[in-house]
Amino acid sequence: MNGSVAGGFSEELIRLTRRPSGLGFNIVGGTDQQYVPNDSSIYVSRIKKDGPAYLDGRLREGDKILAVNGKELKDLRHKDAVELFRNAGHDVSLRIQHRLQTQNGPVGHQGDGGDSGGLRLAAILVPGLALAAAAVWILLRHRQRM
Repeated sequence: MNGSVAGGFSEELIRLTRRPSGLGFNIVGGTDQQYVPNDSSIYVSRIKKDGPAYLDGRLREGDKILAVNGKELKDLRHKDAVELFRNAGHDVSLRIQHRLQTQNGPVGHQGDGGDSGGLRLAAILVPGLALAAAAVWILLRHRQRM
């Protein structure tokens, strides 16, 4: 990841190539449709599976888009931001602000709407280990009574 890291946020420059279906993500926000209270910034609301943003893997739902092809996205109405993306051309440069993750370990791809693989694995292993520990405890207690 390139860019700066400060105050729980990091910035990154992402270059995407437009396909006929677009860049592969939806946006929310603007001066007329604030997504975050008292913040008229533009945010990524959804990453479309198999689109350019999804395949690139760096853009995440909830990221703030600071600039498109060097043009700052400040004080724009939602429809004006959409129009800016539509007219951005074939190769599009996005300056993004990510929220830093508070968890340890690798972060899974968030564009598919699911948990990261580590969370799914933990959801299976933790109950399994608890059952195994209970079985060992029962076995040891049973042996002591013999």
